[in-house]
Amino acid sequence: MTNEKKESEYKDSFDLNLPPNPNYILEVRHLKKYFPLETNVFGKPKAYLHAVDDISFGIEKGKTIGIVGESGCGKTTLGRTILRLYDITDGKVFFEGEDVAKMKTKELRKKRVDMQLIFQDPYSSLPPRMTVGQIISEAVKVHHIVPKEKVSEHVKEIMRKCGLREQYFDRYPHEFSGGQRQRICIARALAVNPKLVICDEPVSALDVSIQAQIINLLKELQKEMGLTYIFISHDLSVVKYITDKIAVMYLGNMMEIGNTKEIFSEPLHPYTQALFSAVPVPDPDEKMNRIILEGDIPSPANPPSGCKFHTRCSKCMEVCKVECPKFIHYKDDHYVACHLYDEYMLMKNKELEEQKKLQDLPLKEESKKDEEKD
Repeated sequence: MTNEKKESEYKDSFDLNLPPNPNYILEVRHLKKYFPLETNVFGKPKAYLHAVDDISFGIEKGKTIGIVGESGCGKTTLGRTILRLYDITDGKVFFEGEDVAKMKTKELRKKRVDMQLIFQDPYSSLPPRMTVGQIISEAVKVHHIVPKEKVSEHVKEIMRKCGLREQYFDRYPHEFSGGQRQRICIARALAVNPKLVICDEPVSALDVSIQAQIINLLKELQKEMGLTYIFISHDLSVVKYITDKIAVMYLGNMMEIGNTKEIFSEPLHPYTQALFSAVPVPDPDEKMNRIILEGDIPSPANPPSGCKFHTRCSKCMEVCKVECPKFIHYKDDHYVACHLYDEYMLMKNKELEEQKKLQDLPLKEESKKDEEKD
């Protein structure tokens, strides 16, 4: 295969030099977030933790993208870096055509009204000394969403939309259950009329019966207010129900992205296949082909060379150990970062395997001679 064909196959629609795509309300391009671990004598970092390592995706207005993966893969860090709660190490984040990475503090403060975050833990994310009314109205007052005399009315309207009674206005967080607290968190996020909401595992701390209520509430509010969601979760059954598109993360990298139906019906990456094989099946007579991953997730401070998943992959090839996979277009809006679907890399793998055989021949001959002597 020629280099030209290789380059065309690896053509990147999220090139940093391209203008923002008008079809996306949010576009993430080659986003990186590294945390310094060690510094030298002069205070300059010499070792980093690669929490988010080259992530790219786009989401249309009014749609939901799910970010899934094991604990510690960088999902939460990705969400917070998009909002610039963490400084961006490299890459671009376009929100409505504007680069969030280049915004100054004043610009960012104004833009943050349109981008809100629902935290994972409804217990620790609410200030205990403030009433529900004070919690929800705080950002409304700061950003002057409505005139002062209409703040109370606006907050009560949001509370009604989120399934909270008006009499809860003067109560404190400790008086509520987990599900009600999460509704308060949702009301707080929606009170400033955002366009994008990042939901960081919003139902993981709740009972299963309450989870369904919160998910249905989020879907209703999305239709009513035209919201766009980034839904971060490790619960694939929830993700399947609420999302339009899914991105699979592993050790800071994105392994696969596509429409929810396509990903669930035909997972391509060996990691996605293993992840989805763990989803419980409601039919007791149906056998589950569970794929058990061996070993632990490598350290993001010292990730393996080549494909980061090769240390746990049952389909690992020689090329996987040395070459980092690039996204391959499989079909429609389905992309996968795996050498199994790359013709050029499969050819390169044959060459590497032949080289390895030649290198191993002298060792095999020596071992045979040792056996003959014994």
